[in-house]
Amino acid sequence: MFNVDKIRKDFPILKRNVHGKSLVYFDNAATSQTPQVVIDAIVDYYTNYNANIHRGVHTLSQEATDKYEEARIKIQQHFNAKEAYEIIFTSGTTHSINMVASGFASLLQEGDEIIVSALEHHSNIVPWQMLCEKTNAVLKVIPMQLDGTLDMDTYHQLLNENTKLVFCNHVSNALGTINPIEEIIDAAHKVNAAVLIDGAQATPHIKPDVQALNVDFYVASAHKLCGPTGQGMLYGKQEWLEKLPPYQGGGEMIATVSFEKTTYAGLPHKFEAGTPNICGGIAFGAAIDYMNSIGFDTIADYENELLEYGTQELLKIEDLKIFGTSKDKTAVISFNVGNIHPYDIGAILDKLGVAVRTGHHCAQPIMDFYQIPGTIRASFSFYNTKEEIDVLVKGVKRAQMMLS
Repeated sequence: MFNVDKIRKDFPILKRNVHGKSLVYFDNAATSQTPQVVIDAIVDYYTNYNANIHRGVHTLSQEATDKYEEARIKIQQHFNAKEAYEIIFTSGTTHSINMVASGFASLLQEGDEIIVSALEHHSNIVPWQMLCEKTNAVLKVIPMQLDGTLDMDTYHQLLNENTKLVFCNHVSNALGTINPIEEIIDAAHKVNAAVLIDGAQATPHIKPDVQALNVDFYVASAHKLCGPTGQGMLYGKQEWLEKLPPYQGGGEMIATVSFEKTTYAGLPHKFEAGTPNICGGIAFGAAIDYMNSIGFDTIADYENELLEYGTQELLKIEDLKIFGTSKDKTAVISFNVGNIHPYDIGAILDKLGVAVRTGHHCAQPIMDFYQIPGTIRASFSFYNTKEEIDVLVKGVKRAQMMLS
């Protein structure tokens, strides 16, 4: 049985006060909180076996290597990658996307087309713009609709024999919309285009199966999944990872080096130059274990309850408008109240101990579409409660009264 009170005890930070009020943390789409078991994994690494990996013959190095590679296998199994070496450790989603974009710079040519969606985070827009500048490829955009969903009819019209790459987030960070990635992937493959899915916002709520999706690349960040910051992963099909050139040169990613010629190591080391975030990789594995111990179906069911309750209660507030009303969405409510600037409401909520995100959420094209400066975003996790949502609602009402 799901027991939120028991789960909350796993997160030390939830016990703290902010401005004399009990913390209500509704900024989970920016970063999730960290359970004690993950904190313990970090402390254990630095306390007991801190050493560089892969090349050492001494005991600490071998122990660190084993733990690091065990974490890779945990992530492989979680995402159902065919091989462990198809999981590349990175510093996060942005690093993963840039790695792929850099690799395709040698594969694209003038006249090739790439497609992104209008719902993207800046980290899944800017690297492709930079790629187009380098290669003279053409960037095309899947438009969005008023409810925060993609115009899939236009997407199908955009696809053609010149389409080489398609990029889309699994879930919109600004609106919570769950995109139809199965349809996006299948349609792209019919014109022989590769697909990268940004899973940063999906993976805290959904357990993707990369083989079932038949996706070419899937990227995610540990800190959205109760893990540490500065750690992420790139899944890539073996055949694509072998086509792409290395992203960085240095130690670990080589097979042989001479002043005449260097040969590169096989996967995954080809893309993992230098000393990695060893502790981060191990802690990422611990976070995956923790979330799987709760169960992603259980997490999704509970968070949907929070989403329904939060939507219902917030809509009782006069002049409150929610942006992103797709039937398929994760536990994110992005809203404004009348003409009050979202920053002002967010600042008052902070004084009441409520942490929300305000602004354009690194998704400025979405805000331009709605012709607004930004939104207040309340994003829920499985350790939040309906009582906390009541605190949010009272805080929004108070802010409205003060600012109107």
